Amino acid sequence: MSANGRSGEDTVDPADAGASDLVARARRHALGDLLRRTALRYPDRIAVVDGTRRATYAEFDAGVNRAARALAARGLAKGDRLALLSHNCWEYAVLVFATARLGAVLVPVNFMLGAEEIAFILTHSGAAGMIAEDALVPVADAALAAAGVTGGVRGGIGGDRGVAGTGWEDVAGWIDGPGDATEPDVLVGDDDPLRLMYTSGTESRPKGVMLSSRSLIAQYVSCVVDGEMSADDIEVHSLPMYHCAQLDCFFSVDVYLGATSILLPQPDPALLLETIERERASKLFAPPTVWISLLRHPDFGTRDLSSLRKGYYGASAMPVEVLGEIRRRLPDVRLWNFYGQTEMSPLATILGPDEQLSHAGSAGRASLNVETRVVDPAGRPLPPGEVGEIVHRSPHAALGYHNDPERTAEAFADGWFHSGDLGILSADGHLSVVDRKKDMIKTGGENVASREVEECLHGLDGVAEVAVFGLPHPRWIEAVTAVVVPRDGADLTPERVLAHAREHLAGFKRPKHVVLADALPKNPSGKILKRDLRERYAGLAAPDPGSAAASIPASAPVPAAVSDGDDA
Repeated sequence: MSANGRSGEDTVDPADAGASDLVARARRHALGDLLRRTALRYPDRIAVVDGTRRATYAEFDAGVNRAARALAARGLAKGDRLALLSHNCWEYAVLVFATARLGAVLVPVNFMLGAEEIAFILTHSGAAGMIAEDALVPVADAALAAAGVTGGVRGGIGGDRGVAGTGWEDVAGWIDGPGDATEPDVLVGDDDPLRLMYTSGTESRPKGVMLSSRSLIAQYVSCVVDGEMSADDIEVHSLPMYHCAQLDCFFSVDVYLGATSILLPQPDPALLLETIERERASKLFAPPTVWISLLRHPDFGTRDLSSLRKGYYGASAMPVEVLGEIRRRLPDVRLWNFYGQTEMSPLATILGPDEQLSHAGSAGRASLNVETRVVDPAGRPLPPGEVGEIVHRSPHAALGYHNDPERTAEAFADGWFHSGDLGILSADGHLSVVDRKKDMIKTGGENVASREVEECLHGLDGVAEVAVFGLPHPRWIEAVTAVVVPRDGADLTPERVLAHAREHLAGFKRPKHVVLADALPKNPSGKILKRDLRERYAGLAAPDPGSAAASIPASAPVPAAVSDGDDA
């Protein structure tokens, strides 16, 4: 009997009689809900700045609702996939939340890809339509044709130029037109997939990482708490939002909090510096390569950057020399290192401002909602100080890989996400990322971490950037190879680089080949493309290992290169 004397059969189970749907609606906490709540708190606050457009949160929310209803009217429904091919812009920001309001799955596409690569993503994701920036409509048309995709949504982001291409509607009309601005009535669950992020495909074809509201919002909370983010932030977003670092560690977090986001199409250093000054920006995320480009730009010393208070970096470790320079030249800026993977939405660990120099090179400690371990090949936890694979357990983690149960099972073996990175944990929980498994150089029976060699070479005066990787070698199996970009005006030679390495590194860690280059290949996120470097300089492995010089392929932009014949 129940407490009121009635039979338990007479009580109402919340799971029965449709009550579960009502409870779910009352408890809703999906990605699309975040913007609505922020717009209710701060309707008149500036949400997004894109060129001359300055949209308040109320305007942002209304534009998202109109766009969502326009997409629904064109057949897009909950669970459908929509590809988005564009640089950062106002329309991109709107579509991120418009698809979330419908429960549709957004598929951000790297705008550097060719038509065949995009066609694979369209086919693999099962995209029901595509939105493309005007300048990218030709490659989008070619990709759609190659994928055999007909019909469905076709939206063009045209700006002032209008939209090119037959059958492409102007997205601006969906957002700013006279359409219904009330929110669509779609219940989106915490773990309904809302995002399908395609990784760079270092092994073969890219994998589609499925993210849900639960994954993303748990990650946002970690960013807010450990990254000390707030509603008062004014942030410049210049890295591409097709990558979840800019999109989900920063832009979407700003929307969650009610901060102001300034969108730039690319991380051009002159434009970045001018924008920080003009908008009185207080917050900036950029990989080390972009921070270096800002420091080296002639405008750096002439722009008023006094508003900048928070700086974030990721994608690779920040060289100690660069950390010191940022501290000297931007003394009021506090720095954070964010480390993670797309599969972690993407944050896993954070190194805070007070540890930047004392733990330089470290990826920090597990963020608020994450557990991190270092394990051996059998998945057993390793003691502090031993190298193993970095694994994580967290609600940040993805739902798995789209249409790939085997890779999902492999990546989530033992109930932990296996990152593919090698690392060391200290006794107090600080993580040092030794290398990607694929970037560990095996030379002469020894393992060499490319990051250790890069850190050493950054300590040489005149070095602006450096990338270290392994090349096949007839004697050493792999030869440690360094491509160095000198600073402007620096009197740097390959021989000086080798001499510095001999002074500071054990023999087996020293580069066997040193190349001076004008620049390093990077993706739009600022990550150095070592795969491209391996292909470009494959010819260095051809000479006899005792040779004092190496020929370079004519296509490679290298003014100088030498090989070290040392046997050590």
